[in-house]
Formats: sequence, structure tokens, C-alpha cells
Amino acid sequence: MPVDTEVLQVFTPDYWQEACRHLVAKDRVMKRLIPQFGDACLQTRGDAFTTLARSIVGQQISVKSAQAVWARFAKLPRKMTPANVLKLKVDDMRAAGLSARKIEYLCDLALHFDAGSVHVKSWESMEDEAIIAELVAIRGIGRWTAEMFLIFHLMRPNVLPLDDLGLLNGISQNYFSGDPVSRSEAREVAAAWAPYCSVATWYIWRSLDPIPVDY
Repeated sequence: MPVDTEVLQVFTPDYWQEACRHLVAKDRVMKRLIPQFGDACLQTRGDAFTTLARSIVGQQISVKSAQAVWARFAKLPRKMTPANVLKLKVDDMRAAGLSARKIEYLCDLALHFDAGSVHVKSWESMEDEAIIAELVAIRGIGRWTAEMFLIFHLMRPNVLPLDDLGLLNGISQNYFSGDPVSRSEAREVAAAWAPYCSVATWYIWRSLDPIPVDY
């Protein structure tokens, strides 16, 4: 019996080198950080539905636990599509390690994609805030998840996720000698990063954890 294997391409942003030059010229911390990580840069793989499903599975559990649950869940459908997820049995999803709430969230996500109520094909031409508005209408997806999606899947260059504790902690460590920072202070620091806040955020994350997160 043939095995249905998917080959996932990896994409990197075409603006990355230009962004790095801009940030090195504009910001003293970026001038120090960026050379430390060589050619490493943001990458995206998979499709929109899978990326969002993984973000739901990973909510409020450790990265290791999330990977284990996702590995079990991903084996249930022959292929990870909205229609196939909607056909799954709740008992099988629970056995994979998903809570009742996460099962509800995944089914709502699949319903939105299957019904076409999210405009996936239009996202490339839509503004960031318009995409966020579509995504947060799905149960289990808040602004932070939507912003991670903009950065890691759509590779939007100028997203500043002020709800992200890692970003605030990284700004604290790199710009304020470890003193706590407010969202307004973080926004002031990031003024020099525009129009490449996503890239600067990625390097701030790397300063805390050199191993990039994959979505």
C-alpha cells in the first residue's frame, strides 16, 4: 500500500538581507546581535491550516509535550486537511492527548477553513490587521497566535508582537540591563526597527534561545 508522504518546502524571506543591513545601521543592539547568527533566518514550511492547528495543540503546554501530542494527532488523518480533521472521532483525538477544549478549537478551525470563511487566497494582498481580525474570529486563536502566524507563516516583515513575553524579556535584557519594560517602552525601542520589526523580533528571540522555533 503506498504511503502518503508530503514533501514540505522551506521558504525564507527575500527581504532578510536588506532588513539586516537596515537594522545594523539603525540600532546598536542589532549591530551586535545580527552577526552572531550567521546565515540563519526565518523559515516557513507547511500550509496555513497545519500551522494554525499546531499553534492550538501547543497552547499552555511545553514545546516537548506539544511535539509529542502533535506527532500522535498528525497520524490520525491520512492527510492533514480541514475536511479530514472534521471526520475524526473525538475519542481518537482524546487518545492522542488533546483536551476537550482543544478538540473544540481544532474543529472550529477546520470548519472555518472548510467553509471558506477565512480568505486564505486573499491573505497575500490583505493588511496585517485584516488578517488578524479573520483569525481571532476562530475559537482558540487570539492576537498573539495571529501575530505568530503573520511572522512565521506569511513572513510579514513588520509585525511587533507586544503580547509576547519573550520579546519583552529580550528587550529588557538587551536594552534595559534586565529591568522590566512596559509595552510603551518596547514600542519606543522598536521605532528604530521599522519597517522590519519581525526581523528584529526574531533576533531578540535568538538572543534568549539561539535555536530557532519552527512552525
